[in-house]
Amino acid sequence: MEKYKTYELVEEIKKREGVTCQCTEPYQNNEILVNGPAIVLIITD
Repeated sequence: MEKYKTYELVEEIKKREGVTCQCTEPYQNNEILVNGPAIVLIITD
């Protein structure tokens, strides 16, 4: 897995069933409200 770049892994995960993606632009605030079970990944790239 180390041979893959972060953006490549993220793009693949986004295609999977049950995955929702919320992107936040630079200098924009975003609040995320989830009703679990859930795993929240924050990727700054």
